[in-house]
Amino acid sequence: MGSHPSLRTTPTPRTPMNPMLQILMIRSPPLIFPCSTPAILINAPKSSKTSTKPARSGLVNHGVPETLMKAVLAGCNKFFNLPMEEKLEFATKDIWKPIRFGTGVDIKVEKFFFWRDFVKVIAHPEFHCPSKPQGFSEVVQEYCKRSREVTMELLKAISESLGFEENYIEKAMNLKSGWQIFAANLYPPCPQPELAMGIPAHTDHGLLTLLIENGIGGLQIQHNGKWFHVNPLPNSFLVNTADHLEILSNGRYKSIMHRAVVNSKSTRISIATANGPSLDTMVCPALELVDNESRPAAYISMKYKDYMDLQLEGKPGLEHVRLPVA
Repeated sequence: MGSHPSLRTTPTPRTPMNPMLQILMIRSPPLIFPCSTPAILINAPKSSKTSTKPARSGLVNHGVPETLMKAVLAGCNKFFNLPMEEKLEFATKDIWKPIRFGTGVDIKVEKFFFWRDFVKVIAHPEFHCPSKPQGFSEVVQEYCKRSREVTMELLKAISESLGFEENYIEKAMNLKSGWQIFAANLYPPCPQPELAMGIPAHTDHGLLTLLIENGIGGLQIQHNGKWFHVNPLPNSFLVNTADHLEILSNGRYKSIMHRAVVNSKSTRISIATANGPSLDTMVCPALELVDNESRPAAYISMKYKDYMDLQLEGKPGLEHVRLPVA
């Protein structure tokens, strides 16, 4: 791997970075992939409260075969087309179940209807997956393995951008036993998309979330109070920085607020792989990034599992652990 060209990232600036640009730091240290010239490309529009011009973005040249990315999207489509009684075997609201299926079509929350089916599986440290359709489990397992490898390389570069050695985050977050969730979402055409929402605005728990989709579009990212449509480049990953990277970096990296909107014409499928610490890891700002005078700790310490339990209770995790500004 070391003989390949690499993407280089600059040290993190003293002020928080634009969350849409924070991984686009091209200089040093090296980010090595088993491919040539990996890069994150972002072109964000600058006008309107919700921009109608998509941002072209994504992590490209990442080394995950396009055939595998297409195969896992096709496998998810086959899963969602299974008879409902087979999918309902996995219906549960318990986030700790290794396999979960849910349907939100026609379920109203506040002023919006949820318009989504999903399947979520725990993929690491122990892999789980439905056995149907045929071959689904095998392709999901390979995809999770390869996307996790990409995540680990990104985290090496982020570690070095924070001034640490490349394996700092892996060791501090106990990533050998880290939590990975594979989540596939189906958004069918909605007759009144203005009254529905695929997924409401939220941030992700964990460190990094990698997202792919079937080319329909529907992801929006919030920046400075504005919502931007995101149109991923072909064969690319969208990379969302998540809550526990914000906490660990003491706010130098920001968790990205995002949501999914629906449309009236086309079925959208997206796949997110969320990567976090081990469940028993206590996450707090890295001591090296805390200065009681110039940059005090901005977050309290909390076990990763307890943080996820907060989300189960419907409480915003970051607001719960964020310390008030003096």
